[in-house]
Amino acid sequence: MRNYELMYIVKPTLDEDYRTDLIERLHAILTNNGATVEKVDEWGLRDLAYEINDFKKGYYVVTTFKSENEAINEFNRLVRINKDVMRHMIVRLDD
Repeated sequence: MRNYELMYIVKPTLDEDYRTDLIERLHAILTNNGATVEKVDEWGLRDLAYEINDFKKGYYVVTTFKSENEAINEFNRLVRINKDVMRHMIVRLDD
């Protein structure tokens, strides 16, 4: 298993309960496919460098986890379908 860092930005218009549920569901995608989430850091509402779909702000979440490729592929597939996630990026960390 390799170490990864995931950053994603969700829409700023979501209410707090729905946003919390969305974050839990996104992390469940990883854990259901064999990944272990080590740390979740919610950066909160921040300005975007450029507008995305007419939004100037976004809610940032950074997660570190250990995983194999299957969990990452499934996460990428499902996040592309989800309209509440504006952007995401997964980076492999050096061992």
